[in-house]
Amino acid sequence: MVAAERYKLGMTRLLLFNKPFGVLSQFTDRGSPTARSTLSDFIEVKGVYPAGRLDQDSEGLLLLCDDGRLQARISDPRFKMPKTYLVQVEGDPQEPELERLRQGVRLKDGMTLPADVARIDAPDLWPRDPPIRQRKLIPDSWLKITIREGRNRQVRRMTAAVGLPTLRLVRWSIGDWSVAGIAPGQFEEAPRQVARTQTNRQGFGSQ
Repeated sequence: MVAAERYKLGMTRLLLFNKPFGVLSQFTDRGSPTARSTLSDFIEVKGVYPAGRLDQDSEGLLLLCDDGRLQARISDPRFKMPKTYLVQVEGDPQEPELERLRQGVRLKDGMTLPADVARIDAPDLWPRDPPIRQRKLIPDSWLKITIREGRNRQVRRMTAAVGLPTLRLVRWSIGDWSVAGIAPGQFEEAPRQVARTQTNRQGFGSQ
């Protein structure tokens, strides 16, 4: 069956996984001298694979699906799918730092695209295990950052570039899909009709 027919029938399988801190965004960890936690410790569904990556030291939404075309649409920076992160940073960010992030900052691999950035109150998140290390005399703050590209450790490098080291990074949403209501280490399967509707709305069904 061709990909277009799969989308029409709503057959694409899509999992929304809340990846805990310390878990690799892959199912195996061959060659590592020490055992590291992988997706296989949490997900036994056959035939699904991560659409993009989430660093071992980051938490939150990781999408897995059984359709290579959808995987590419989600993960390929060319399609500029918005990804929103809740970011705890060290320091007290003011408007000049926030504006630099919004306009784009220069990294070693070039300028970042403009981002949506706002300072927010501390969100009601699950505790991180292990907890972050905080310095008593240095404040910390929370930012909500939405980017439309996917460079390696991009958000961490962006905040560091404006003097705000990242302490905790939680990916909250990718496009219309969100980790809201999903406990760490758990996943939900998007109803196939919903998955089909959202992929079409975000431009996946037309090309």
